[in-house]
Amino acid sequence: MAGPAGGEAVALPPRYYRDNFLALCRTVEAQYGDLLTADERDWLAGFRALTVQAQCLYLRLVSRVGPWFRPRRLDYAEIGSLSAPLAELRAAGYLVAAEVLAVEELGRLYTRAELGGLFPRALRGLRGDKRAALAAIAQWSEAEGADLLAVARGADGEAPVAATGLDRMECLQLLFFGNRRQSLTDFILSDLGVATYHPYRLDRAHRLFPDRPSVEDYLACGRLADHYAVLREAGDDAGIVALARSLLDISVNHCASERRWWRLFNRVARQLERCGELDTALSLYRRSALHPARERAARVLEAQQDWRGAIALCREILDTPWGEEEREAARRILPRVQRRAGDTPARRPRDSFARLDLSLERAAERVELAAARALAADWAAVYYVENTLVNGLFGLAFWEEMFSPVAGAFHNPYQAVPADMYDGGFYRNRRSMLDRRLERLAEADLAAELGAAYRRYQGLQCHWVHWRALPLALVEAALARIPASHLLAMWRRMLFDPGECRRGFPDLLALGERPGEYCMIEVKGPGDALQESQKRWLRFFGEQDIPAAVAWVRWRDD
Repeated sequence: MAGPAGGEAVALPPRYYRDNFLALCRTVEAQYGDLLTADERDWLAGFRALTVQAQCLYLRLVSRVGPWFRPRRLDYAEIGSLSAPLAELRAAGYLVAAEVLAVEELGRLYTRAELGGLFPRALRGLRGDKRAALAAIAQWSEAEGADLLAVARGADGEAPVAATGLDRMECLQLLFFGNRRQSLTDFILSDLGVATYHPYRLDRAHRLFPDRPSVEDYLACGRLADHYAVLREAGDDAGIVALARSLLDISVNHCASERRWWRLFNRVARQLERCGELDTALSLYRRSALHPARERAARVLEAQQDWRGAIALCREILDTPWGEEEREAARRILPRVQRRAGDTPARRPRDSFARLDLSLERAAERVELAAARALAADWAAVYYVENTLVNGLFGLAFWEEMFSPVAGAFHNPYQAVPADMYDGGFYRNRRSMLDRRLERLAEADLAAELGAAYRRYQGLQCHWVHWRALPLALVEAALARIPASHLLAMWRRMLFDPGECRRGFPDLLALGERPGEYCMIEVKGPGDALQESQKRWLRFFGEQDIPAAVAWVRWRDD
């Protein structure tokens, strides 16, 4: 396994995944022991009573795609012989043997060649692929009244097995990670030397789920999201419409799951748009407070030729935007619907960015590095920084606020940012704290302040600070040239929408000899174009009188 910054590989102990799971359980019990059901507590006690080998086998199975497995095909060197662990898991109820076997499961468990050996009569003369073979087996078994499980058990000597307790595992992982996306496969222990995390506080006063109903609500939303995915995969538009109508009756009452509900509303509504169910889509979008709900609602109103409704919604977005992308979308939609309504839209100024034209010899290195070498003749130093520098300075400037105790921000000891870092809640949930920090930074010696932060936190995991790409010498050189007012302006914009504003920074930082002598330079090779995130930053730099330019490169031999 690679180190945290792509360094030397770290050798994990053979049963690292068991260590991970036991650490997960300890964290969950410390944070949420009072919310676990009696059944969940009994299940955990039963798991701890298993032998180490049985625990390892169970965790191996729940981490793989199943649910069914052929025991004879299982082989884990760190466990050894599996006969005893398999028997122990079955006796304890953590494993069950199949009582029936569907054709679909047969296809997941056996190769095409193995199916030919198991069902020679059904597949005699068939040259088709696995799908054709399974169809033939299904037809044969129905005609013959054959028991597919009996055939499989006869060949393997035992029935396929599946792990039980997956719902308990799902709940434990949710309480640990704070979401349904991550699982044991995402877990890395800091004491393995893979990564070291800031020692932020974990306590029940700041946990994500305050009570059991909030946990159940999150899980219920997850089940409906899974149901939607099945309907979408099957192309069942009628089922999606029915789901949408049921969603309109759901009350979103728990802060821990509200964003998940909004995300589901948005996804279902977007599919309703594709189905032509615009009224229901609009109703769902209006129940969501998560981008792109208002943008899509404006587009639905436009499709319905409700020009005034679309204009009003675009103006609402521009008055109180949720983020950069939403604001930019409203700026694009508004003039269009104003013209359709017979209004005269305000003229939007054309972008006009400072331009550098570079004619360079074609090189094997990146175009940004070639441009940096060419520009070095005019500057004391030119660094290839892209998003690394300003993001890193932002992380150093707001480190303590980032890792401060805020409800729902930290679920486990292994987070490199708070859970609300990129969802629009970061500033809202810390407004007074961050405003005070901005005031202190405006009066501070930033070089001393951020230099001290660099030395204090160096090596700790933080998604904003990539230590290997941000040497202290670069930090000191940048802070010696870039005025504090420019950095504070950038940071205020980043606090508005950290998720979007962490990208789009110019590639190069050119530094002069004296304070204030610098320029941020975006490099574009032949055929390249500016991305929207880059344009937004360049416009902002222009508004704030922050020196920036676009270097357009052409190769001399073209």
